Amino acid sequence: MAEKKGKKKIEETFKVKGDHLLENVKKLIKEGNVRRIIIKGKDGKTLVEIPLTVGVIGAVIAPVLAAVGAIAALVTECSITVERDQD
Repeated sequence: MAEKKGKKKIEETFKVKGDHLLENVKKLIKEGNVRRIIIKGKDGKTLVEIPLTVGVIGAVIAPVLAAVGAIAALVTECSITVERDQD
């Protein structure tokens, strides 16, 4: 019986200004190796978690980007935590 090996996860967090939030999230989605994006407010509370899978297409991600745009309009500073699979 074949044994499944769990992939190791890598997390990185960086701070962004609200007006650059949507642009950064779009770049991360285009990278393709991101598994999850977590956006937190200045106070550290999670505002939104975006799970990403290999087959994410534009029609599915468009409402998520609209929500991120709305969050960007409301916050002045936030942090983005990116979870990636390590090869």
